[in-house]
Amino acid sequence: MSDKIRVGLIYGGKSGEHEVSLQTALAVTKAFDLNKYEVQPFYITKHGEWRTGPALTGPAPSAAALTFADQAQQEGSFALQPFFGTVQEAAAEGNKAAVDVVFPLLHGTFGEDGTIQGLLEMANIPYVGAGVLASAVGMDKVMMKKVFAQEGLPQCVFRHFTRSQWEKDNAYFLMEIEISIGYPCFVKPANLGSSVGISKARNRDELIEAIRLAFQYDRKVIVEEFINAREVEVAVLGNEEPQASVVGEIVSSNEFYDYKAKYIDGKSAMIIPAEISPELSDQIRDLAIRAYLAVDGTGLSRLDFFLRKDDNKIFINEINTMPGFTPFSMYPLLWQESGKPYRELLDDLIRLALQRHADKQGLVYSFDLP
Repeated sequence: MSDKIRVGLIYGGKSGEHEVSLQTALAVTKAFDLNKYEVQPFYITKHGEWRTGPALTGPAPSAAALTFADQAQQEGSFALQPFFGTVQEAAAEGNKAAVDVVFPLLHGTFGEDGTIQGLLEMANIPYVGAGVLASAVGMDKVMMKKVFAQEGLPQCVFRHFTRSQWEKDNAYFLMEIEISIGYPCFVKPANLGSSVGISKARNRDELIEAIRLAFQYDRKVIVEEFINAREVEVAVLGNEEPQASVVGEIVSSNEFYDYKAKYIDGKSAMIIPAEISPELSDQIRDLAIRAYLAVDGTGLSRLDFFLRKDDNKIFINEINTMPGFTPFSMYPLLWQESGKPYRELLDDLIRLALQRHADKQGLVYSFDLP
């Protein structure tokens, strides 16, 4: 039997960030030390179909090669059969599981929101990253902001509503937004990432159109005030005693850091470390740790902040519990600047996942009445 740690990579998924996930998976396959790990790919199509291929013997040549397009699902087969079928086969051969640990490289809905984490918890399989609670809270921007408010973290003004509330009384919400937030403002789907579905509204007509767009991606929308600020980010790594990286700054190639600026044009500048004072950097890193612990974060997260230009006041924007690992991604670059290269970062994430799982095995999940 091989001494290698068997890692299952799950990527793709039913999400507006499907393509981002593929790019993340491609980057990760190129970084894993295959002398130390056996990597088993599991691809989820946009329709929720699961596919798998042979264990990787080298880096994937392209994102397309990771989709196993020639392995169409057999008619009538269960959607998760490739994953659990492999688990059952391993059990039949006397192995405890098909994989020792899962690395869910899924962004957005059905991946970063606690759903895949819940599946893995039910299967009692170790996995990289945040648990069910932190994933769900971090994905839902409304719940995230409520948790941050309870922790006393500084935030911008925001309002939120569901589709049914909007349809019932949109005049009220328009008035509420214009009085409490004003223009310009940002409109976002509450449950999505990578700036998908986000718009900047400068007047009522643009606000209505932005809300219509956001509702295409989620049943709940959040509207936030515009802050004339620098955008800075911190990478956090760890379980019970997390560590924060150096602070980095994003200078977007577009009006704001949208999907195109993040993943397509490659023109946005990443200034690492950010050109700010040591005192300000320490404050931001401290707030990042507080926010991470507030949502019960484990494994990894990227914390995003606004640094207001006229007075350097700090506002927390959001937490990303499964940040991207593409060539343009901030998370691995922040740790590289902090002295932790990509391959070592992957080692740490696997170690933290196995550590957390081992700790949970000591818990009692039943109670016998006397």
